[in-house]
Amino acid sequence: MGQVMAIKQVLDFGEKVHHFSEDFLKHCAYLCQSEPTRETFTKGLYAGMVSSSKVLEDFLDFHGAKNSSEWYFYRELVSSVRNLSEASYSQKHIFIRLPFYNLKDTDRFEEAGYDTHKFLITSLRAICHRALAEATRLNVKLPSQGFVWDDFPGIPTNTSLKSDIGGENLGEEQKNIVKITTEFLRVAREFEMHGTYQPCSIDEIKAIVPGRLNEQEARRFEMDVHSLQSSFDTYVNRSGLQFSNIRLKSLRGHISVVLHLLELTRRLLHYYERHLYEVGYRNICKKVRDELAEAVSPEQLLDHIVNYGLYYAYHFLVNGQDLAQELLNENVEQGTIVAGIPQKLGFHMRPSLLVAKIVEHYGGKVELCIGYDRFDARSVLDLQWAGGKIQKENIQEVVFQGDQRALTDIRVLASVNYAEDSMGKGIPLPKELLYLK
Repeated sequence: MGQVMAIKQVLDFGEKVHHFSEDFLKHCAYLCQSEPTRETFTKGLYAGMVSSSKVLEDFLDFHGAKNSSEWYFYRELVSSVRNLSEASYSQKHIFIRLPFYNLKDTDRFEEAGYDTHKFLITSLRAICHRALAEATRLNVKLPSQGFVWDDFPGIPTNTSLKSDIGGENLGEEQKNIVKITTEFLRVAREFEMHGTYQPCSIDEIKAIVPGRLNEQEARRFEMDVHSLQSSFDTYVNRSGLQFSNIRLKSLRGHISVVLHLLELTRRLLHYYERHLYEVGYRNICKKVRDELAEAVSPEQLLDHIVNYGLYYAYHFLVNGQDLAQELLNENVEQGTIVAGIPQKLGFHMRPSLLVAKIVEHYGGKVELCIGYDRFDARSVLDLQWAGGKIQKENIQEVVFQGDQRALTDIRVLASVNYAEDSMGKGIPLPKELLYLK
């Protein structure tokens, strides 16, 4: 009875693998046969390749293809198509939407994006050729009919629908803009340790991937930016503000392009780590890895991950900071408080650093005012310069002006003598300020 059941399971797999492979192989054949110079590589094509490869990959995984020497290579090729198609979809989306992002000086970015898309297409075609050959070896039926060019029309047309929704005043516009711009500035600051101001050599890239930059880190920042875009679309787009304020439209463009660059980066990092970097200890894993590396150059893949995806994600985060800061300062509630100075050592390093951290936390502009002199409360150095003037003139109280959120916390900090005793030794922070630790 057990032998009969085993035979039936084999027959079931043998029958079903043809069915689950058909749509996948049709996409592979279409990609291999299409002329690269034609506008055939559309979002519809990539979406179809992602969908058909995912279904087939799930089918193969369910039946243990990852542990079968006969089917392992086919399974890896299917997964390769899925990963590269997902990255290609993100890149195609950037290409289509770029004219609407309202970004400045994008010529070099467009050129780099074209090179990345060309690499992805070349890699996909090489993988698809191998998938068709491997299917033939496994006696998987190739589709009798294929797709044609008209099956994958592009999304853009010559017309746009009339914009007649929006323009309502929801009463919370400023508060929502403050929330979004503050979050944008926070993400930009946190991403700084991963960003790069200039292209990296392959040796420099291998020193940071996957040790410092990997799929997990890329996914974390991608989710942060995705949440940022979701908040924007929920609270700003629905109010109609984006259409009446060109700077908000530009900020949305910065958020969106960074999001899709991080999507691409995360997907390519996943592919590199899963299929081209960690090869396992089995001989078949090493053999398949070498086969995949012939189709998808690991070094070129790393180059596009870091010198395109990572580089330009950071580039647009940096470029968007001034815009976000400007919008934040215009919309945040402004205030003024009078606060005592740290007793008895004045604005030395510790209290200056705590004040600067509060201002940095909220992102808005705050100034310490002494007569006509104004000092940037985000700058520890500026606060220490102010401390020298305070000591020289024997001033006992100062004025802080700016972001009311920060002023509220500075008032709390001042109420506990800037969290230090009279000897300059630190004391516990109030619970409202525990984020300063």
